[in-house]
Amino acid sequence: MSNLFQIGDVQNANVNSNCGGLEPIVKLIKKGVFPIVQIVIPLVLIVFGTIDLGKAVISSDEKAIKSAQSMLIKRCIYAAAIFFVTTIVSLLMGIVATGADSEANVKGWASCWNSIK
Repeated sequence: MSNLFQIGDVQNANVNSNCGGLEPIVKLIKKGVFPIVQIVIPLVLIVFGTIDLGKAVISSDEKAIKSAQSMLIKRCIYAAAIFFVTTIVSLLMGIVATGADSEANVKGWASCWNSIK
């Protein structure tokens, strides 16, 4: 795996690539930020909801259990929505790339985004 933290490494940047020197930043977003958003945040939400429900069950308070159950369901829905954020962003980028003029160089951005593996 390549080093994602070499953003300021301009000397090794390939300016002639599809990304025009922005490849380290695009790689950081695609390989660093998106996996965190897609995997870690939903897991944290579900774990916190489970801990809250466990506390309510241990306290044996019926009202607290109902409240914790509804909060766990909301957090699971939020986790599922956050999980699909990267898919929605990629879909929107594809729509923008096909609908824009060729003069705006949006196709270059789409090829840059798709070339990062």
